[in-house]
Amino acid sequence: MSQGVRPFPLTADSDDIQFCGNCVFAPWCLENGYDVSDLAELHVLVEHVGPIAEGEYIFREGESFDAIAGIRQGTVKTYVIDLNGKEQVQGFYLPGEVIGLSAISQGRYPCNAVALEPVQLCRFTFSRLATLSAKLPALQDRLFRLLSEDIGKAALLAGDFSAAERMAAFLVELSRRYEARGLPHDEFRLPMARIDIANYLGLAPETVSRIIRRFQQDGLLRVQGRNVELGALSRLNAIASNVLRA
Repeated sequence: MSQGVRPFPLTADSDDIQFCGNCVFAPWCLENGYDVSDLAELHVLVEHVGPIAEGEYIFREGESFDAIAGIRQGTVKTYVIDLNGKEQVQGFYLPGEVIGLSAISQGRYPCNAVALEPVQLCRFTFSRLATLSAKLPALQDRLFRLLSEDIGKAALLAGDFSAAERMAAFLVELSRRYEARGLPHDEFRLPMARIDIANYLGLAPETVSRIIRRFQQDGLLRVQGRNVELGALSRLNAIASNVLRA
């Protein structure tokens, strides 16, 4: 990962025998019958990194891959620069999610990852994590599921969907991801700019603003700055159903 990323001490929710409350691996393993002592080897693999300031890079396209990182705090944007020199947003990653998985096959990071707000990470050297996962089947299962989720995110909006369907799917999927991590899911702050949302959805920024205004007029949501309240989640789900298929 890029230079300039600074390690910081273990926080109050971690010590020599306990794990971070929002670790992307430990809760999954605990659910599958391991106790804290069983996971000691996992704990010593963790390097706490940050805070990483808004606009700082976590890794850059083409850098050698050596680690994946779980996001403890903040939001990360991944993107590439296309052959025409234009930015193409690939995804947004929230607390409790993992960045760097797409680099495993090639051994190099295939995109850039930048902090959209102050970010703190748990960094796992992948070779050591892979060795440990062979001893802890639940950890290995968690890795496979994370890879599957990452592929699913990339394919989410690949179809021929309308602007309204894309925007509704983006909001509903974001809400589901917040809910899965025990965070408020019907009222939250969008950490990304509308121009980034538009880029990710393959829409013009003006189209995103128009759809948001229409959703507000229809009582589907309320927006103040970057704060969003989903006022009719079931109706948004209905609009997004063709994209999300669930």
